[in-house]
Amino acid sequence: MLKYPYRAVIFDLDGVLTDTAHYHYLAWKQIADEVGAFFDETVNEQLKGVDRMGSLNLILAASGKHFTEDEKLDLAVKKNLHYQQLIAHISPDDLLPGAALALQAIRDAGLKTALASVSKNAQAVIEKLGISQQFDAVADAAFITHSKPHPEIFLTAAAHLGVDPQDCLGVEDSIAGIRAIRSAHMFALGIGSPTVLTEANVVIAGLHEFNLHDYLKRDL
Repeated sequence: MLKYPYRAVIFDLDGVLTDTAHYHYLAWKQIADEVGAFFDETVNEQLKGVDRMGSLNLILAASGKHFTEDEKLDLAVKKNLHYQQLIAHISPDDLLPGAALALQAIRDAGLKTALASVSKNAQAVIEKLGISQQFDAVADAAFITHSKPHPEIFLTAAAHLGVDPQDCLGVEDSIAGIRAIRSAHMFALGIGSPTVLTEANVVIAGLHEFNLHDYLKRDL
């Protein structure tokens, strides 16, 4: 068997394995409209990789209004309920191109896999996608106190796997996520545009371009 310089691959969820970003956008747009804050796709990009309360605080700041902690919690719950309604019908058909094959290739190579998502709905989503059995560990917002670009979510995933962070390859589609991976001293594979994910070690358009053989040389 070919020897790889990694023992595990750690994936972000939204924008990497499936595209639930639009559902997050719709749910946040509803909250923004309610509080009178401007919100569009450009603003939504700033929320990538940011946890729920962090995203809410960014939206509320744009409203110019003051909110108590209880009001913030109520809005966060409302956003999540709307999001859960939107993703209720997600199925394996919602996997992004190449996602299933990439996961299987990693498993076939004898490497471990983990999910590192700031979404508290991550476990439910991968179950609906039919890929929960492909992960040895799942680290989500319930396990961390710091959002990306802090490396905690990726360090937590590595710890759950029992693998040294330097022996992990992280896969992300946001600049905050890439910075989190690099701060964790992992190899960073970006999904998206190289002009945006400038701090990634390697950038590909999507998992349909994923090939473990391309990441045999480590460049941290």
